[in-house]
This record gives sequence, C-alpha cells and structure tokens, in this order.
Amino acid sequence: MKFTNDEIRSSMLLYAVTDRMWLKPDQTLVDVCQEVLEGGATFLQIREKDLDASAFEQEAQALKELCARYHVPFVVNDSVEIALDIDADGVHVGQHDMEAGQVREKIGPDKILGISAGTVQEAVAAQQAGADYIGVGAVFNTSTKQDATSLSMEQLKEICASVSIPVVGIGGINASNLLELSGSGVDGVAVVSAIFAASDPKAATARLLELSRKMVAHG
Repeated sequence: MKFTNDEIRSSMLLYAVTDRMWLKPDQTLVDVCQEVLEGGATFLQIREKDLDASAFEQEAQALKELCARYHVPFVVNDSVEIALDIDADGVHVGQHDMEAGQVREKIGPDKILGISAGTVQEAVAAQQAGADYIGVGAVFNTSTKQDATSLSMEQLKEICASVSIPVVGIGGINASNLLELSGSGVDGVAVVSAIFAASDPKAATARLLELSRKMVAHG
C-alpha cells in the first residue's frame, strides 16, 4: 500500500508504538493493537527489543494485516530485513541504527522511511537522506529511554522549522501534558505507555487523538 505525502503527514496525528511489556496474561499484542486502531490511532510502529527474529516477524506480519484493514500505515522499528520480508509499509530507524541513505536505497522509493532526530542537524540530515517523516524527542522525560534528555520548546520549534517533512513528537507524552506541545509545529505525537499501559487502551487512544487534534489545530 502506497501512502501519499499528505496521508503520511495526517497519519502523524496519533502514532502508536507497541510495547508488549504491558500485556495482560490473557492478551495478545494483536488484540490490543486492534483496540488501539478502533480507538483511532493513525499510525502504528512495532518496536520489539526482546523478541527473536522469527517471533518478531510473525508478530509484524499479523499487525501489518491488521493495519491494512484500517488503512493505517504500519512500520517496523530498526529491522529493514523484516520490514522487507513482510512487505510492511516502511521502517523507522534511529540515528545509530544504520546510515539513513543506505536504508532508503534498500527499501526503495515507495516505502515509508522514518528517522529519529534530536537536533536541527540530525533533522536536516534525515530529510536529505530521504526520510518521509522525523520522530523528534524526547519532548518530555520518558521511562522507555533512560538516557534521553528532554528538548526545550524552543529546540522543538527550531527542529520543526528546519524541515519540510512531517515531524512527530515522542517521549513521555500523555493526556496530561500533550497540549503543552501546542504551537511547537509538530504534526502529531507518538506514544507508547500512554496507550499500551492504559487499563482501557481503546479509550486512552480516543482521548489522546482528541487532544492531538486540538494541539495541532493550535499550530
């Protein structure tokens, strides 16, 4: 499935990043992701640091098929090989995962390429390397990345102003602080525990989507 630039920009509104750590014993990741998509998530990334390649690929395949039913872009974190094997919509890589230009070469022109950035220089380099969007953070202190320092509002604005591709804010975002990003220039938010640790992921997603719409509407 090929997504247009406008579709990619609008899909940044509420970008869900999986975390199986929060699954209850009777839940599968696919079950929870279905709730999240029903709640209105506009983008889904599978991020699995502790699964072996075979289990990761099976999980990614199932989520790809689920996302296709909701016409929501689905990308694989870090693993270009798995993204290509299952024909995912794209891949998201960090600054240290692989030379971004090489990733674009490997996945071809039609797949979505997301790249993490924490500075203006990294953001500009990501755009030049063929990124379709940039994940910028951490915008708040976050429990998922212990070594991440949070950006100031000024830094976030500078990064957003430095590129023409969509920017999604990530890091420590939840329903109580999301609106603080109003006026930063981000096109939406990426969340992990605010969705996957919630007792009702579908309701949490719907609430975050509503807040993100409000935040983006305020520039």
